[in-house]
Amino acid sequence: QVQLVESGGGSVQAGGSLRLSCVASGYTYSTYCVGWFRQAPEKEREGVAVVSTLGGRTLYADSVKGRFTISQDNAKNTVYLQIDSLKPENTAMYYCAAHLGGCYTIRPTAFTYWGQGTQVTVSS
Repeated sequence: QVQLVESGGGSVQAGGSLRLSCVASGYTYSTYCVGWFRQAPEKEREGVAVVSTLGGRTLYADSVKGRFTISQDNAKNTVYLQIDSLKPENTAMYYCAAHLGGCYTIRPTAFTYWGQGTQVTVSS
């Protein structure tokens, strides 16, 4: 059973940066797609960025390209999300999720394993 633990959220002012971390455990196969999702109050959960643990293929939501960067450290089973130039509309609970196999979509419904989330709050 894959377990995911997020950290790194917090309260920041607009224009600031954060780096979210997702530490995974319980991997039993060589390839997983691991990524970040967010859910703002009264909105649906949406995909932000994902990365394949083998090969490093990445997919991003169009709305975050250029400001969000996903990366991984396979030795630590950790996936990061660097968020720059934060805006108030980026306020949300950010979740880490994973599924077996390489990445092919950022749709949340494709992901099997979920962490508890880390809150990001951006003030203007």
